Amino acid sequence: DMIYRYETHMHTFPVSQCAKVGVRESLEYYKSLGYDGVFITNHFLGGNINLEHRTGSYDDRVHFYFSDYEEGARIADEVGIRVFPGVELTGEEGTDYLIYGLDKQWYLDHPEIEHMKATQKLSLLMQSGALVVQAHPYREANYIDHIRLFPRSVHGVEVINALSKDFENDMARHYADAYGLLHFAGSDNHRASGQRRLAGMCAQTPIKDAADFAERVLKNEMSVFVLDADNP
Repeated sequence: DMIYRYETHMHTFPVSQCAKVGVRESLEYYKSLGYDGVFITNHFLGGNINLEHRTGSYDDRVHFYFSDYEEGARIADEVGIRVFPGVELTGEEGTDYLIYGLDKQWYLDHPEIEHMKATQKLSLLMQSGALVVQAHPYREANYIDHIRLFPRSVHGVEVINALSKDFENDMARHYADAYGLLHFAGSDNHRASGQRRLAGMCAQTPIKDAADFAERVLKNEMSVFVLDADNP
């Protein structure tokens, strides 16, 4: 059986300040591992987006934000891999959410999301047809003041984040199961081939676009996977 693998959580430079590599190198790495596609989920406005672009009009910042995805879409055929848009939203003090299924135009049309409370923002995204997943909910790090959970405002939970400790992922799985939330996985890759432990979502048939992906995850038609690039 053919399995179609997708990277769901990936950062690229220059949009994400914390990313170490650009779009092309990232796509080439996933192509070399036989992936069907990747979602570019850089840090959104208010998150760890590149510093020089934190000022300026909302529209200008959104255009900059989507520039890495647009570069990926331009070179996707040449590299031989599919590229989809996603967003990693950062809430209060380091709480992160992965958003799938909405395009640049949606964000241009909704500048109010910048100043909404987390629950309002997540509920607007869900009402607009997005898949909403809390990323690495049990991560402990110096930039995260404390663990915050939003069980009634998300569809799913990253139960495997390839950068997280096993016990953090185990806690996320217990949490998801206790609340009946969808299981989701991603690598949180900031360094392309510099990261060897990967995770993502897979399916028996290829996804058509980001909206199709969101719909299929919501219908439980995709599965989590883990991959060790050194022993694929």
